[in-house]
Amino acid sequence: SDLRLPSRAWKVKLVGEGADDAGGVFDDTITEICQELETGVVDLLIPSPNATAEVGYNRDRFLFNPSACLDEHMLQFKFLGILMGVAIRTKKPLDLHLAPLVWKQLCCIPLQLEDLEEVDLLYVQTLKSILHIEDSGITEENFHEMIPLDSFIGQSADGKMVPIIPGGNSIPLTFSNRKEYVERAIEYRLHEIDRQVAAVREGMSWIVPVPLLSLLTAKQLEQMVCGMPEICCDVLKKVVRYREVDEQHTLVQWFWQTLEEFSNEERVLFMRFVSGRSRLPANTADISQRFQIMKVDRPYDSLPTSQTCFFQLRLPPYSSQATMAERLRYAINNCRSIDMDNYMLSRNVDNAEGSDTDY
Repeated sequence: SDLRLPSRAWKVKLVGEGADDAGGVFDDTITEICQELETGVVDLLIPSPNATAEVGYNRDRFLFNPSACLDEHMLQFKFLGILMGVAIRTKKPLDLHLAPLVWKQLCCIPLQLEDLEEVDLLYVQTLKSILHIEDSGITEENFHEMIPLDSFIGQSADGKMVPIIPGGNSIPLTFSNRKEYVERAIEYRLHEIDRQVAAVREGMSWIVPVPLLSLLTAKQLEQMVCGMPEICCDVLKKVVRYREVDEQHTLVQWFWQTLEEFSNEERVLFMRFVSGRSRLPANTADISQRFQIMKVDRPYDSLPTSQTCFFQLRLPPYSSQATMAERLRYAINNCRSIDMDNYMLSRNVDNAEGSDTDY
């Protein structure tokens, strides 16, 4: 059976703002939630330690915050899991950049030291140097002169020093037990966000059959939840529909030339402008709504407009491709919020339902 949940079933009303939700406002709200998660408005996610240290891989990725462990945080993680489940069911990807380590845990894939190294290179190097410290000429006599740690405490992913085992503050670290210390430190770091992962999985279980996630790879789950980070023009061309214009029209040719010249970051902004979302599903067949390009009767070289509910771009006539590119860049960079205030004031009861992002 088809378990997808239509976005129209999830209505969003923006208090104090003009917006009539037929899908676009919901999409835009979810995108805002993802941005707030990654900008620290709520403290559920933290940048990978590699991002903080500016070394290694995954500098643009995030981890669950191990310090977010209050009951309120657990409820928020469950809600994040619900959003992930909804993204899978509706084929509406979330714009999240979680580290591979997190996706593996959500799939119940056991973690290895290499997984930790991919998000915290310096800490793993430190632990390895402690384990093989004799190679540097360190002995039991001068061990504490070279190692600043004196007990079983270690560094958490958020940079805090924490006991790596119960009562670790009172267990001395010595030259002879350094191997056990390193093993315990690694074990602690590989499992320090288990509670947060469990809460997210519980939230997902309300929407999707979570036990089946163990059949997926981490990459497959990430693509199901987050789609593809690259916005491909060829994909959009496969699902495009033209109104009041055809694909041979100069305006359309200029548009595709402009979009192809955009950087991927600009194409992401364009997607947000026309759909409220920043990602496309990994499978083109999962794009349930056709991308519409519509020619509108407005003054030459006006700003483009969009209807996010209908994945629709409205293009006025332009005097040149360069002018179109300049106006489109201005729109996607400066008009990121749905705003129908003026339209709502003047609309009559015969107006069609939709969230009209007029700029």
